[in-house]
Amino acid sequence: MQLSLLASGNAEALVDDGTARIVYRRTLFSDDQARLWFEWLRDKVAWRAERRPMYDRVVDVPRLVGSYALSDPELPEPIALMRGPVEQFCNFTFNAAGLNFYRDGNDSVAPHGDHVERGPVGAPVALVSLGSARRMRIRSKSSPRRVVDLDLEPGSLLLMDYRSHLNYEHGIPKTRDAVGQRISVAYRSVFKAGR
Repeated sequence: MQLSLLASGNAEALVDDGTARIVYRRTLFSDDQARLWFEWLRDKVAWRAERRPMYDRVVDVPRLVGSYALSDPELPEPIALMRGPVEQFCNFTFNAAGLNFYRDGNDSVAPHGDHVERGPVGAPVALVSLGSARRMRIRSKSSPRRVVDLDLEPGSLLLMDYRSHLNYEHGIPKTRDAVGQRISVAYRSVFKAGR
């Protein structure tokens, strides 16, 4: 599948080779729009705290989460409004959105590749950032290891093609720096979309 980009002076390919295509668009949405959507989602989504097994114990997931099928009649309005520009930029139709709420620098997500096996082969993932900027680390799984550190800005979009999840890991590390709250909205195509 070929991902096409709209003409934009603020989009850059971070990786574009046989292993992955990862594109960052700095301002898909304005600062004002991103702020309003952040506040709406922060205050009105029914955020969930989760626990998961890790090695020999069960631990708290260090962030709050939410998920929606894009066909859900209760889909939050900001997610519905973002969808059109995201799909236009990506030239792809998504059917689900996963949300992460990072409350402070202690909230994080470990390096990982998304579970692309839950959707059709070739489906990309598009990540919209709202709220404060947070550092994402993207690193290749193979040697020599390639590392990209990227501050995801409010209103930005990070587009990762299917191959990138097989060949790269991405994560939001914990930080002792003073950081504000951030919400990520990940648009995906999955076989069974829902809460």
